[in-house]
Amino acid sequence: MGARRPRVAILGAGFGGLCMAIRLKAAGLTSFTVYEKGQDVGGTWRDNTYPGLACDVPSYLYSYSFAPYTGWTRRYPEQPEILAYLRRCAERFGLEPHLRFGTEIAEAVFDEESGLWRLRTGTGEQIEAEIVVSALGQLNRPHLPDLPGAADFAGTWFHSARWNHDHDLTGRSVAVIGNGASAVQFVPRIARRAGRLSVFQRSATWVFPKTDFPYPRGARRALRLRAVTRAYRQSLYWRQEMLFFLLLGGRFGRMGEHRAAEHLREQVADEVLRTTLTPDYPIGCKRIVISSDFYPALTRDNVEVVTEPISRIVPDGIVTADGTHRPADTIVYGTGFRATEFLAPLDVTGRGGRRLADTWRDGAYAYLGMTVPGFPNFFLLYGPNTNLGHNSIILMLEWQTRYVLQCVQALVGRDLAWLDVREDVTRRYEAGIRAGLRRTVWEAGCTSWYKTSSGKVTNNWPLTTVRYRREVRRPKFEHYHLAIRPQGVPATP
Repeated sequence: MGARRPRVAILGAGFGGLCMAIRLKAAGLTSFTVYEKGQDVGGTWRDNTYPGLACDVPSYLYSYSFAPYTGWTRRYPEQPEILAYLRRCAERFGLEPHLRFGTEIAEAVFDEESGLWRLRTGTGEQIEAEIVVSALGQLNRPHLPDLPGAADFAGTWFHSARWNHDHDLTGRSVAVIGNGASAVQFVPRIARRAGRLSVFQRSATWVFPKTDFPYPRGARRALRLRAVTRAYRQSLYWRQEMLFFLLLGGRFGRMGEHRAAEHLREQVADEVLRTTLTPDYPIGCKRIVISSDFYPALTRDNVEVVTEPISRIVPDGIVTADGTHRPADTIVYGTGFRATEFLAPLDVTGRGGRRLADTWRDGAYAYLGMTVPGFPNFFLLYGPNTNLGHNSIILMLEWQTRYVLQCVQALVGRDLAWLDVREDVTRRYEAGIRAGLRRTVWEAGCTSWYKTSSGKVTNNWPLTTVRYRREVRRPKFEHYHLAIRPQGVPATP
């Protein structure tokens, strides 16, 4: 590859950013820096620390295939164990010299003449890079609903993604707004401590039982063997992959709904409450959650499920549309993330002054979820339409980083200034994504974090992971505009 070593700026030190850094270093491309706004690696697993936080993908599948960890303590890992795993990976692969903490990139502007991305940090520092890889993810900016009177609340409030551990909930009157994946995990924990807990539900959630357990000592010994770990991981992968067919509705969807309804009947005896907790949309339209303690928590004497819409927040509680006032001294927002606002608040400007925010005005899109026409050498990890509703996102990140690495190697090997995906190729690809989505339950009419306010599904991959892996196995460079590096431009030192 000669003496040329392009500078790569990786934005974010979560699973995606670390994976990209490991790939580059293993390939001998060491002129990269990982810019992280926080003070540690981990991304969403660093920022989110609410009680009960755990992954809903089995631990042996929620880890890098090239860095298996054989010490997982239980089937579904909790937040401290996942964060510890990421810290070990950063240390094991020697990434510390490449990590810049406390550095948020606020702006990225492409200079076509020089073939450089000019980055500006939040403090005004200027940085240059030939290649930018955004690993900012989809679930990093908490969503707070615009509720009348919220600013007047006299008690303590916080979002679940920014949990206030200094605020003791013991004996308090707590209002939880939202009942999605986060609330399903933390509600059982705080219901035990709160004096009174009101859970405000906009729509019910489909819940499967969570078959979680600590790994027995004998199983943990066996899983230390690499061959056993590989076989177990494969079995988990195919078991998860079969869940994809639930997302197509039809007979498999009805089977899933029957199992979830059975779980509800087993755990909730009260018929009225069961009706309240039964969704009115196809399973999978919103994220399916797994829990074996959420329903029992809602049946406690100190817990109430409220379905009346919130009218306003008052200094000492919440008033619903029927005029009922429920006192609260604490409000916890379990209202998810601004998932469809990809890359925000980062401001990205590409060729000819084209702004990414304008390009995505009607909803984010990207070829293979990774590249956007007009933004050369700018790659997205966990970008538009690459989220999964059934399997491990770590798999997708591994395949994406392998694809990006091949693009970087082509830039060096072919002495290219930049590559930029073609508009016509992207349009055809996007049409295929829309056609695939129409076959899924995600477009069945429910409101979810997968969709923009106009109803466009921008987050989810509508096919199997087997298909995605095949699509991104190697770049098709005929799908890109390739710019030769001008003669006389020195290689990056």
